[in-house]
Formats: sequence, structure tokens, C-alpha cells
Amino acid sequence: MLSVFDLIAILLVLTALFGWVNHRLIRLPHTIGLLMMGLVASLVLVGVELLFPDETVYEQLIDLLRRIDFQSTVLEGMLGFLLFAGALHVDLAVLRSRAWAVGSMATIGVLISTAIVGVGFWLAAGALGVALPFTWALVFGALISPTDPVAVLSTLKAVRVPETLETDMIGESLFNDGVGVVIFTVVLAVAAGAAGEGIDPLHVAELFFVEALGGALLGLAAGYVAYKGMEAIDDYPIEVLLSLALVTGTYALATHLHLSGPIAMVVAGLLIGNHGQRHAMSDRTQRYLFGFWTLIDEILNSVLFLLIGLEVLVLRFDLSFLWLAAAAVPLVLCARLAAVSVPVGLLSRTQRFIPGTIPCLTWGGLRGGISVALALSIPEVAEKSTILAATYTVVIFTIVVQGLSLRSLVARVVRSDG
Repeated sequence: MLSVFDLIAILLVLTALFGWVNHRLIRLPHTIGLLMMGLVASLVLVGVELLFPDETVYEQLIDLLRRIDFQSTVLEGMLGFLLFAGALHVDLAVLRSRAWAVGSMATIGVLISTAIVGVGFWLAAGALGVALPFTWALVFGALISPTDPVAVLSTLKAVRVPETLETDMIGESLFNDGVGVVIFTVVLAVAAGAAGEGIDPLHVAELFFVEALGGALLGLAAGYVAYKGMEAIDDYPIEVLLSLALVTGTYALATHLHLSGPIAMVVAGLLIGNHGQRHAMSDRTQRYLFGFWTLIDEILNSVLFLLIGLEVLVLRFDLSFLWLAAAAVPLVLCARLAAVSVPVGLLSRTQRFIPGTIPCLTWGGLRGGISVALALSIPEVAEKSTILAATYTVVIFTIVVQGLSLRSLVARVVRSDG
């Protein structure tokens, strides 16, 4: 029986090996290269199983991956660290100037996308002869609509975009996952029959208010406590340790209080990265603390994208859902276009948007591990395999195809329009 240490060791060895091969030979962006290598390795192993059904290596690898609970690893492990690390580097003054744009896309945009994807996926399933109730189609719309902050932030490291556009993309991705998780929770409860016969709008509003605002207040309070602790000393090892305690302790507390842990991490990261950096850290502490979180971000990103590629071995899609999964890709893109166009159109008279904002935000709306983790959290119902197949197809397409082509799109659209 493999221990937790054995599993971590295997993942880190594979991540380091694949990362080295990608850097030396393939030369794709680091995280995308790891995802593609994990995906190719998975497909090769599936082929080996089909050719040599008596071999036991495949089953041993399946057993290994099943011991890594992807849902818990992402939502209850990596996500808090990755969101804090991402928010730590965001300029709060610039984000504040884009508050209306970011806020509207992270709320109205997610709701619009959820509705369009839900209706479209339900109609497509009916046209293709796949039995899928409307409420479960909405579940898919809710989990696939928020852009993934991990995927967006990792891609933007390799793509240079104008500052206002970068702020819109980063800010939206940092905040809309918390909104998306609340919507997903409500719709899933309805689909699974846990919410009775209908949806109580007041209950939904209360759930959103408590989780989202409560998470923000918790992050602000915990971040302030950590900030005052850093302000009182000048010792970088202890200050780095305080930041680690802030992330782990606050995220755990948010989970137990049923508040939004992701939003708490974003707010805490913004506070420490801006106010804390200016008033509570010496230059030496800044160098070590920001360097530490940059390294944590890179390592966890690498492991996460490799895991996304390897998940093919565990998910084992039903090929009968292939056409529906493929249809989900253009559907999600159309929904993303509407989700971006409506807020930008409404705000364009009072908020400045650079030329090319809509196509760049549409194509840059990447999905990632959060969507896969939410899909895996669905109870073992008949509709789960359909939703998983569509989710994984959309995630792979957005990260690989959109992620690799975003640089050329930004260069072409922004320059030609500007």
C-alpha cells in the first residue's frame, strides 16, 4: 500500500521529468506542455490496454491515480494556495479602477453563461438522443461558466497583453470562481432533489450573500491580523510562516463556516500583496516572501496541469457521448461571447475598454482544474458521465487550443484595432 508520501513523490518525479523534457525538446509553455504530455501518456496507456488486455500495469496505474482524490486535491488543497499566490501580485489600485468591469463579468457574466450553456446543452443532448434532464444541463452550465484563475494566470505569464485588459482577465478569474461555486451548489441541489420542488429566490440570495460577502470579510479580517503581525517584526522566515498560516488557517475556517474560501484567499492576498508590502515588509522580506509564493505557484501549477492530463485514465469516457462533448466546445464559446459582450456593452459609456477587448476576453476565458473538480463532485448519477465527458473536452480545448493561440490573437486584434 502506497503512503501519502509515496504518492507525492511519484507526482513530483513525473512533474520534474516531464517538465525537463518539455523545456529541452518540446518547448511549449510549461503548464500546457505538462498537460499535453500527461494527456498523451494517458492515451498511450489506454492504447496499450486495448492491445494487451492481460497486462496489469494499466490497472496498477489506475489504482494509483484513484488514490489521488482530484476533487479534494484541487478544491480543498491546491486552490487556496494558488489563489493567494495569484492575488498577491495584483495591483489593487489598478484593480479598483476596473471594479465595475471585473464585478459585472464575475457575476452577471457567469449567470448569462450558465443560462445559455444550460439551455444549449439540453437542446443539443435532445437532438443527439442523449437523455439529459434540463436541471442537469444547468449543472454543467454552472460548473463550466467561471473562468479558471489557475489556467488564466499561468497562460498570462507567457502572453503580454495591455494592462487594463490583463487586469480585467485576472480580476474576473480570481472572483468569478467563488460566484460560480455558489451557483453550482444551488443548481446541483435542485438537480439532485435536495431543494424540493422549486428554487426559493430568497434562499439563493441569502446563500450567495453569506458565502460571498462572508468569505470576503473573513479574508479581510484574517489578512489584517497577518498584516499587523508582519508589521510588528522584521524576520522574513517568521513572516513567510505567517503567510502560510494565513492561507491554511483561513481556508480551513471558511470551509467549516460554510463561507467562500476562494474569495477569502483573494481578498487576503490582495491585502498582503499591496498594503502589507508597502507598510509591513522590509525589502529583504518582500524578496523572500514573494519569491516563496512564486515558487509555490509554479510547483502547484505544474502538478495540477499534469494531473489534468492524467485524469483521462480515471474518467474512462463513454464514446457514445463524444458528439455531445464536442458540441459543448462551440456552445461554451458562444456563451462566453455573450457573457463578455453584455457587461462590456453596458459599461462602455462610462468605462474605458481597449479595442479588441471582447474577442480577447472571449478567447482568453480558459477553464481548468476547478471545472473538472466540480464535475467530479457530482453524486454518482446517470448524468455524471455525460457531464464529465463534456467538461473534460471543454477544459482540454480551452487550455491547449485557446491557450496556445491567445498570444497571436492578442497581437492581431489589439494592434489591428488600435
